[in-house]
Amino acid sequence: MPVAPSSRGWLHVCLGDFSSLVGNTGAAEVKGRGIATDPRIDSTNDLALVKVSSNKPWTPLTFRRAPTRLGEDIVAIGYPLADLLSDSVKITTGNVNALAGLQNDTRYIQISTPIQPGDSGGPVVDRDGFLLGITSATFSKKAADEIGITAQNVNFAIKASVADLFMQSQNVTSLSGDKDAGQPVLSTADLADKVSPSVHQVRCYGKVEPQASVQREETATSLPRTVAPTTLLDAAGYDAIGFDYATLQEVSYQDCRNACESDGQCKAITYNAKHRFCFLKNDVVALIRNGDAMAAYSSSKAADIIMSDFTSYSGMDIPGGDYKRIRQTNYLKCFVSCIGDTACKAFAYVAKKKECWLKDALGRPKAAKGIELGVK
Repeated sequence: MPVAPSSRGWLHVCLGDFSSLVGNTGAAEVKGRGIATDPRIDSTNDLALVKVSSNKPWTPLTFRRAPTRLGEDIVAIGYPLADLLSDSVKITTGNVNALAGLQNDTRYIQISTPIQPGDSGGPVVDRDGFLLGITSATFSKKAADEIGITAQNVNFAIKASVADLFMQSQNVTSLSGDKDAGQPVLSTADLADKVSPSVHQVRCYGKVEPQASVQREETATSLPRTVAPTTLLDAAGYDAIGFDYATLQEVSYQDCRNACESDGQCKAITYNAKHRFCFLKNDVVALIRNGDAMAAYSSSKAADIIMSDFTSYSGMDIPGGDYKRIRQTNYLKCFVSCIGDTACKAFAYVAKKKECWLKDALGRPKAAKGIELGVK
């Protein structure tokens, strides 16, 4: 499913076993488009970015800016059981059942849309066609038998924000947007017409042996591909939330990045381009949106990072709505306190006083020196 425009006729992101097959020198073909080459793999999140040379136009999907809501209606599209059933694209409907995956894994959402082999890599969209996630896994019968519970429609999609970060690590820019006011909700049939041109069947082949090759089928998301990831994964427009152990002044982003890569204890950085200031962190627990920041984090921490829906603003406050005050704390604890409280819509951290204010209402923001504001 394309999620970014391309003028070069190539781009795809694929999810599932396709990643491991490519990593084992296998081959992949995008049906009707050509051979997929030059894979870039995010093995932690089971994502792959590959190049497809094609003169045919791609139809991009758009990431939704608004956070995913518990219980909202969704649609999943893919190519399940293509060798047994028809080889056409198929659509299933369901709901968002949980905002985290197994054992509170925040990289995933739990969904009730039926999932079969071949669905992996297909888009999960809202009723307006905006991308919320990418189909990833199902709670298998084997796992259910082990715990003695028959699980029904327990499936998972990796959040679109995780794929977006992977794209950013490759210097790829996605499309994002929200529903226009007054725009009618699409019927399932109209939604299928809108999204299905963005979904492509991928045939994945294991390493070719003299006798035969192993073939698997997945579904693809098309994106542009550029630079390979390094030790650190880049996240432009984000602030890495963790423990700062060192700072560097008057340095470039690359200087900041190099300093982290050469220091064994460094797990992440946040760089403020406006002030040319670098924060080295020996741990990272979350990424929070910040238009003034650039972050990078170790791939070894990717599975543990909270992909938050917060946006950070420096030197801003939202008067009113304060319902809880936490004294003698730090920014990280303030952030975590808000995440863990369903009533919390925003937080304000006053560094000079080491105070955290949790807010259950959003007023009109105003400039406030020394305050770090986080808004869901």
